[in-house]
Amino acid sequence: MRAVVYGDVRTVEVREVPDATLEAETDALVRVTSTALCGTDLHMYDGRTSAEPGLVLGHEPLGVVQEVGSAVQTVRPGVRVVIPTHLFCGTCVMCARGLSAACLRARAEGPGAAYGYAGMGPYRGAQADLLRVPWADANCVPVPGEPGDAYEDDFVLLADAFVTGWHAAATLAEVEPGDTVAVFGAGTIGLLGAYSALLRGARVVYCVDGVDARLDKAGEVGAVPVDFRRGDPVEQIRADRARAGLPLGEEKLGGVDKVIDAVGFQARDRERPDQERPDQVISDAARLVNPTGAIAVVGVYPDRDPHPGPGADGHEDLVAPWGTLFSKGVAVRFGRTHDRRYTLLLRDLVVAGRARPSVVVTHHGTLADAPELYRSFDRRENGLIKAVLHPS
Repeated sequence: MRAVVYGDVRTVEVREVPDATLEAETDALVRVTSTALCGTDLHMYDGRTSAEPGLVLGHEPLGVVQEVGSAVQTVRPGVRVVIPTHLFCGTCVMCARGLSAACLRARAEGPGAAYGYAGMGPYRGAQADLLRVPWADANCVPVPGEPGDAYEDDFVLLADAFVTGWHAAATLAEVEPGDTVAVFGAGTIGLLGAYSALLRGARVVYCVDGVDARLDKAGEVGAVPVDFRRGDPVEQIRADRARAGLPLGEEKLGGVDKVIDAVGFQARDRERPDQERPDQVISDAARLVNPTGAIAVVGVYPDRDPHPGPGADGHEDLVAPWGTLFSKGVAVRFGRTHDRRYTLLLRDLVVAGRARPSVVVTHHGTLADAPELYRSFDRRENGLIKAVLHPS
């Protein structure tokens, strides 16, 4: 079968690799119809993780079940399914609590596992013709329709991007109707975090970035774009809140109620754009968030960075503004997305016409197009925000 394989820093290749096969009676074999590129794939592409050459990339698959093991009961060949990024057993203590991203059985080295993800287990990725899905009854989520229909791009985003955006807004930030929200980073996760906050009834959502295509897309999903190239985004947002008019008695609440960090450790230093400043967003968030508000961190912060960029540190030990956060009584929540909590809810919102996350998809291609799409994605070129590959 064909697969997109990590070769070296900023090099991916499309290679023939051994076909995925059933390895246990609880497995399913899925023929992939759509598989998306993710910002986390770029961390590996840029050499910022411990990815080994030969790793099959990709963790956002949608496809059709081709074969199942003898113990699989709830899916059968021919069923269209989306596969959550974090594979899980469904029965361990963590899974029983709904904490599927912290499964205790999927990876020997520690909790949690994922497809095509450095340090997250031995599972080959989904940017390929076929994918082996362990514990298929737990990990295969049926979706209606046929491959290539009008919902193809919506359903593939249920594997990771939409559920992560929803996780950030609903669980980590706890966005409620009437809240004011700021999202730092208008990549796919930031955009879908903003979109999710609006679905949950946020009064206004600001989206901070410095790439024109992303800012335009933020406006398209209903957020207020904030270009940090034009000045301090915290002050821009405060000024906009003041222009809109703060309710009587709330003049001291000129920030926002909830902040989402969808950037992570590769944030740029605004004063020196050629430098990275991993603590830039958390510093801005602490200044912007209102007292007793919440900050959700979904941007990646690794334990170790093998190839730190200019201004960054290989250990990524951040000095956070704890005094400000403490004095404001702010809740700060981190955590991988427990995908399976949200897939059915968000699937049903899509089917009901209440949500169309595919608004963020800008590019399509085949597996053969992967090297060029990775290059454009990494360079923030050609308006690429979210690319979806179609192996078949």
